[in-house]
Amino acid sequence: MGLINSTQLKIKEAQIIMFGLDSSGKSTLLYKLKCNEVFLTEPTIGFNVEMIKTSKDMTLTIWDVGGQQKMRTAWDNYLEDMDCLVYVVDSSNKRHLEESKKELELILKHDNIKNVPVVVLANKQDLPGALSAEEITQRLNMKKHCQNRNWYVQPCCALTGQGLSEAFQKVTKFAKSCIKSKQEGFAIFKQL
Repeated sequence: MGLINSTQLKIKEAQIIMFGLDSSGKSTLLYKLKCNEVFLTEPTIGFNVEMIKTSKDMTLTIWDVGGQQKMRTAWDNYLEDMDCLVYVVDSSNKRHLEESKKELELILKHDNIKNVPVVVLANKQDLPGALSAEEITQRLNMKKHCQNRNWYVQPCCALTGQGLSEAFQKVTKFAKSCIKSKQEGFAIFKQL
């Protein structure tokens, strides 16, 4: 029987919101992460939620919210107490990129996530003509819209899993930083 060390790391749970237009690959991505399998998915009505352990001391609760036009009006309802925003873009669908940019801009203006870090997943890199992470960064104008927060753009493919490990290592790092910042802010508030 071992001793319990009070300095052991406690397992933290981070709340992650995952948005993107319909058919960007959010649900496929979520279940590739969770089960390392590709499932046939239907358009998400409402949301899917899964818990994924990403390190010895961090579990992510990932909220995958439907991206159809009628669902986007409810996105604001999911923004409270989030530790990282994951925004999924279909890199091969240039026609919807402007619409995706507008939706991301609306989300980033919301007060509940003004300091929350953002990871953009440039999905469907396996398809011909897919824009690179650099092109997605420029087209979404990330440097302007995320200048006061941590952000990162990761090329990926939900079907093969390419880039997902790197992306969610970044999500975990950003979420830990966000949680720490909230805790420090709460500690200062308690002292007042």
